[in-house]
Amino acid sequence: MKKTVEFFCSLKLTVALLAFSIVLVFVGTLAQADEGLYGAQAHYFKQWIVLGAHMFGHKVPLILPGGYLLGVLLLVNLVCAHIYRFQLTTKKIGIQLAHAGVIVLLVGQLSTDLLSRELQMHFTEGQLRNYSDSATDYELIFLNGDTVTAIAEKSLKPGTEMQIASLPFAICVKENWHNSDLNFRAPMLQNAPPLTTNGVALSFDFRKVDDVKTMDARNVPTAVLEFRTPAGSLGIWVASDWAGDAALVEAVRNGYAQMGAGMAQSIATKLTAPQSVTVDGKKFTFNIRPLRVYHPFSLTLLKATHTVYPGTDIPKDFRSRVRIDNPSAHEQREVEISMNHPLRYGGYTYYQYQMDAGQVAQQAGRTPSSVLSVVRNPSWLTPYVGCGMVGLGLTIQFLYHLVGFVSKRKTP
Repeated sequence: MKKTVEFFCSLKLTVALLAFSIVLVFVGTLAQADEGLYGAQAHYFKQWIVLGAHMFGHKVPLILPGGYLLGVLLLVNLVCAHIYRFQLTTKKIGIQLAHAGVIVLLVGQLSTDLLSRELQMHFTEGQLRNYSDSATDYELIFLNGDTVTAIAEKSLKPGTEMQIASLPFAICVKENWHNSDLNFRAPMLQNAPPLTTNGVALSFDFRKVDDVKTMDARNVPTAVLEFRTPAGSLGIWVASDWAGDAALVEAVRNGYAQMGAGMAQSIATKLTAPQSVTVDGKKFTFNIRPLRVYHPFSLTLLKATHTVYPGTDIPKDFRSRVRIDNPSAHEQREVEISMNHPLRYGGYTYYQYQMDAGQVAQQAGRTPSSVLSVVRNPSWLTPYVGCGMVGLGLTIQFLYHLVGFVSKRKTP
């Protein structure tokens, strides 16, 4: 027991962990060029053990302690040293407070990583939203009247068969592409048979593409599914976020605008045409869409304002005026969300993220819209508390030694 305590209290362990942390940060930073920011975070810093690394376009056989393991060991090392090596005396109170602040920072970072969520809220003027969309996670949904069955897209493993209690059929996953692209099957360009003989695949060719790496792009998942009942197959279908995300549908419409407004609208209509299967007289409509997180209150976009500096196209201000409706709290009020002035409400923080408004949207005939970045971080105060404790502890320790030094100099 004594040797175990000495090991976890050891300064050598601290130095070794800090050295591994430097190596991990260096490797993880280089890997962002090959894996992207979010991929590197998940591979190196949100893991206990890192097996293999991507650098300069090559996979390097490397084993490193992950961010979780290093953080937990540093926390244990600091707590053990705090308890067994430091004495709670007036002379050491500043050091004790500074170390306690570092502990708060480590615990706060771990809780932030485990509990925080980053979402987005898209709406046009006049629209009401009581939910936020995930920017990175998706779900396969089945609608039967007012009943919604949601299945995480990550659980759609190719070759597996899923039986959901609320669905009268089994879901057989043929393919699940983390990122995909599509092309309209124009009559003169149909060089291959359709991916399936049902639904949206009759009008569009879907194909797997490499995952995106940049922050200004995102992956668009597509799954090839077969639905089966004891009586037989209901066919093979394609479910894709290309049809489930309004922004992507608008991008497809704009991409075919050179063919004429009427043709572009017709292509977008074919993409968003509902797909459904019927079992025992019950109709189930399905699609893939960004994962939704519902709130016990709603926001309505009243006005989206985008102003520029006079005589230029340089943005000056983005501002969203929204109405909060919270029946459980009997609350209804209007607030403005602008750059550097977020809204904190219901445990969420709403930041102004993107906007399509002003003269550009007006000339294009688009309804003004706004995108809010929605962040839920229950431990958002811990960095302020931890830094305050470290600063106060170092100040106390400095003043203690300064007063002692000055007192000695004054002594004859």
